[in-house]
Amino acid sequence: MYRRLARFAAVAALLCSTSAWAAIPVYGYKVVRSYPHDTSAYTEGLFYKDGYLYESTGQNGQSFLRKVELQSGKVVQRQQLPAQYFGEGIVDWKNRLVQLTWQSHVGFVYDLASFKPLRDFNYPGEGWALTRDDKRLYMSDGTSVLRILDPETLATIGKIEVTADGAPVNNLNELEWVNGEIYANVWLTQRIARIDPATGRVTGWIDLSGLLNAGEAHRLPDPVNDVLNGIAYDARHHRLFVTGKCWPKVFAITLVPEPAP
Repeated sequence: MYRRLARFAAVAALLCSTSAWAAIPVYGYKVVRSYPHDTSAYTEGLFYKDGYLYESTGQNGQSFLRKVELQSGKVVQRQQLPAQYFGEGIVDWKNRLVQLTWQSHVGFVYDLASFKPLRDFNYPGEGWALTRDDKRLYMSDGTSVLRILDPETLATIGKIEVTADGAPVNNLNELEWVNGEIYANVWLTQRIARIDPATGRVTGWIDLSGLLNAGEAHRLPDPVNDVLNGIAYDARHHRLFVTGKCWPKVFAITLVPEPAP
């Protein structure tokens, strides 16, 4: 079964209610370049480091931790999860890599260079995504609350309640730290929320409608579930990458302010 179908009605209700999004600036995008992406990769976690994309994929029995050449899309290193685990978000911390699973309440810590498993850890609730700044990790669990984790112990040490014009923003998914903000895919939408981590307020929306053209979208294995999900940032070269579950491409984009109505 594909993930989270029981929540589709709730997300549809969110999409129909635009009042919480109305007063917040919206950004469009310009595609700078595209790169190949494995269409069997059900992308759940993504980050960029030293010329490579690190990716965590989902689905029981098909969940991998992967190191991928950006230019070619070639997988140069991978570690498969045991079949009972549904892989989710990943983040690097020092010489380690941390990975969540969806509903198993367990995460894994690996050696970043070799992908050798080092230990596991537990957490309540679901695991969706991870990102970090220089001091903390941030975790999404499908709600409107981001957890703040101690990067050494992986214990929860705080939380961020994410709101847009005072209303909670649920279904926060893949995360990325970008220039002092947290970018978050909103599951089953074409939008990324730009979140102020100090207040939890959404300061802008990135509308990525049409990023995957109609022909490419039609060829996805499951257009309902193979949605936009995956954000990575190359801070050194100021490149923002986005992709989706089983998408054929990773896109490098720049943001474009949309004109006021």
